[in-house]
Order: sequence, then structure tokens, then C-alpha cells
Amino acid sequence: MSNTATQGAADKPGIAWLIWLPLAIFVLLGALVAWGLANPGSTEVESRMIGRPLPALDLPAGTDDLPTVVLTGAGSDGPRLLNVWASWCVPCIVEAPVLDALAQQGVAIDGVAIRDKQEDIAAFLARHGNPYRAVARDDVSALQLAIGSSGVPETFVIDAQGIIRYQHIGPIMERDVPQIMAQLRAAEAPL
Repeated sequence: MSNTATQGAADKPGIAWLIWLPLAIFVLLGALVAWGLANPGSTEVESRMIGRPLPALDLPAGTDDLPTVVLTGAGSDGPRLLNVWASWCVPCIVEAPVLDALAQQGVAIDGVAIRDKQEDIAAFLARHGNPYRAVARDDVSALQLAIGSSGVPETFVIDAQGIIRYQHIGPIMERDVPQIMAQLRAAEAPL
């Protein structure tokens, strides 16, 4: 009699599909995860500091022969790039020639070396070129924390009033130069 009872439950159309429910849920969740990975909402990290003033910080000079970066922002003679970098950073070596080419085009670039020593900064600049008009040293990553920098290298466009207008994450490559130049031109206009 128990065989007949079991067969009767399996024959009921409302119960048979319950066996497949966990597998269907698993497949559906897998499809949703795969779709989300294939179609991310945004690949850009947007800084909350865009449109806000560059925080005032007092950082020591990066080298003995260059002035330190003025991080109050306001009163500058025009838009500039603020490049956050380090001598121990391999992508910083990659972007060094591009920054040098920008400086030769008249772009004002200030640099802040993160968790670095003066002698290492000087050696890096001697080896890979010096595009900076001023260099500061940030021994405790205070600047990074204040402006929401996620790592090195990272470059910010700062307007003449000291407002952060654009953030470029990662090394500036040749393909990025038109965007950087457009952002510098846009930073010439008041907000």
C-alpha cells in the first residue's frame, strides 16, 4: 500500500515541479550574476571631490632643489595638474614621458610623492625626467585621504580658484592626453 501512496504523490502535477525548484533558482541566480558581470553599471570611479576646493595641507618639500607644492589652491596663475605618484610605482614610470611631454607643451604640473624618501624622489626624477614645477612629499598619505585618491598614479585638474575639476585614475597614457587637455581648457572657465 505504501508503494501506491508514493506513486500517487508523484503523479500529482502540483508537486512534481517542486523537485526542480532549487535547480531553477540556482540557474536564475547564476544568469543574473553573469549578466551583472558582463554589463557593469559604470567602469568609472567618480570622486566626491569634483567641484570642491583642494584641501589646504602643509607638506614637506619632495627634493631640496624644487619648491614644495602649494596646496591651498586659490591664487594660482591658471589651471594645473596635481599628480599623485611615488618613486616605487611602476605605472608612474610608464606615465613619466607623457607628463614630460605635457610640461613641454606648457602645462603646469605639481607633484606629490606618496610615502617616499627625498633621495628616492630625486633619483626617480633624475632617471625618468622631471615634469614638475614643484614637488611635495606626503609621508602619511594625508593628501590621498583628503582628496579621495585611491592610489598612485592619479592626476587631478585644479582650476585657478583651487577647485578640483577632474580626476584621472591610473597612469596618463598618450591616448588620455586629449581628454586631459580638454579638462584643462574647461578649467579655465569659471564654474
